Amino acid sequence: MSATTLLPAPLRTLSTDSWLLFVTRFIRLFAYGSLSVILVFYLVSLGLSESQSGLVLTLTLAGDIAVSLYLTTRADRVGRRRMLLAGAILMALAGLAFALTSNLIYLIIAGTIGVISPSGHEVGPFLSIEQASLSHLIPSSSRTEVFAWYTLTGSMATALGALFGGFATQALQQRSMTQVASYRSIVLLYAFLGIVLACLFTRISSLVEVNNHSDGQAVSPVRSFMGLSKSRNVVLKLSGLFALDSFGGGFVIQSFAAYWFYLRFGAEPKTLGGIFFWANVFAGISALLAARLATRIGLVRTMVVTHLPSNLLLIAVPLMPTLSLAILVLLLRFSISQMDVPTRQSYTMAVVEASERSAAGGFTGVARTTGAAISPLLAGFLFARPGLINLPFYIAGTLKVVYDLLLYFSFRRLHPPEEARAE
Repeated sequence: MSATTLLPAPLRTLSTDSWLLFVTRFIRLFAYGSLSVILVFYLVSLGLSESQSGLVLTLTLAGDIAVSLYLTTRADRVGRRRMLLAGAILMALAGLAFALTSNLIYLIIAGTIGVISPSGHEVGPFLSIEQASLSHLIPSSSRTEVFAWYTLTGSMATALGALFGGFATQALQQRSMTQVASYRSIVLLYAFLGIVLACLFTRISSLVEVNNHSDGQAVSPVRSFMGLSKSRNVVLKLSGLFALDSFGGGFVIQSFAAYWFYLRFGAEPKTLGGIFFWANVFAGISALLAARLATRIGLVRTMVVTHLPSNLLLIAVPLMPTLSLAILVLLLRFSISQMDVPTRQSYTMAVVEASERSAAGGFTGVARTTGAAISPLLAGFLFARPGLINLPFYIAGTLKVVYDLLLYFSFRRLHPPEEARAE
């Protein structure tokens, strides 16, 4: 029995380029996960207050908006490989800058211009361009399931990164390294992995480019709105909803969620690494279940019926009286919270023109980043006040419930081509 036959059916026919995109996804999310667990601790150990840390994270995400929008809306014309390479270089430079300075202004500049992930999730141009590339390399019939495995790859990488970041920093501190030095070692690793990504992106072939599309759709030459023409209205509507969802989620990004467990229960970095390891493992596994559920009830319904209860569980986390119960509810929440990710990604790629996929992914991705960029600043002010540290969970869960309801009533009648054919 060959190694290929052991793989799930949708992965057996993946090309070399597709596998490279899976590898770059894993490396990138490992870097994001390791950084997210210690980032707020690192900034505080440098002498920044919680409010200043929230400001840095907000402006970091705000800068990512401009970088992502510029790179993704030009990727289909200038070249997807070139833009992926540019993103990797910005990631490496940002990590290096964060490791070399403790000045608030310099940190803000580095975070704004570079690519830093405070949440453990995707930032920068990578996800949008990689999804567009994968959509050209695989048939539409297997797109959702391949995206599910792509999501699982990222979740596992984030989980391992979070575990590594927590265990590594605590182990270094036990060997007499100062806290700030132990956290800085993870930041330097982040910069190094950015360089590794840049090297891997140079190995991807021209088959990922628009002019080499393989899905049979005609490439429209019209460009009326930063890479969008026929898909503009759908993309803008989706972007508005995704921004609301991310604005809510930004109150409890992984960096602040980890810090909340420390403030509320005194959890150490090693414990936090374990918490978010299992949280991301469960999230990744749920993505595979989402692909199967989507074949039965459709992409939009799958997004809503899995995301809605997860947000109610998010509201319940701070209501738990003990660390064990809070962890249990958080893990239950993560076990279904990411089922909307591969379905959302697949749906977006399905309902837009093939030649506008990078731009569409860029706009929806930037919308998510825009929403998430504002809330960490507000969360920072709340975390600076001991009596309000639970409030971010309540705000996040409520806003995300509103998003679920709006998404369903807005898009329940717009089916992707494969679902329309099935009907």
